Amino acid sequence: MSKASNQVATVGGLADDIETAFYEALQTADIEKLMACWADEDDVVCVHPGGPRLIGLVAIRSAFEAMFSNGSIRAWPEGVRKIDSLASSMHNVRERIEVLTEEGPREAYVIATNVYHKTVQGWRMVAHHASPGSEQETRELIAEPHVLH
Repeated sequence: MSKASNQVATVGGLADDIETAFYEALQTADIEKLMACWADEDDVVCVHPGGPRLIGLVAIRSAFEAMFSNGSIRAWPEGVRKIDSLASSMHNVRERIEVLTEEGPREAYVIATNVYHKTVQGWRMVAHHASPGSEQETRELIAEPHVLH
């Protein structure tokens, strides 16, 4: 097990810890730390904004290596909404991403869903799906529950 894999494997014990490690790996372009966040399963899946469905660790690693060849990905998860159970956790996040343009750095926003399963190695990511980006922070539509008397 690589040093990065071992580090992620010993982190706290929550899906939140893997999510933190995932975004830190993006921000530092650390492919080993990023891949250590993923479950060792054939059907893990990743979809980048507007991109194809990447299935399996080899395809996912290749895509992130290509992205990291241009530098780190300055992305921060915000507005996290979670659904947790004993062995799975789904996080829907608003990613604030710093993008370099001809006018200088600007912010863009992506809505992403990260799914984690509890494995024998601890919590690991099994899916990351990100929507196409927007220059404006996306609104949240929250329906108020109806109260019956």
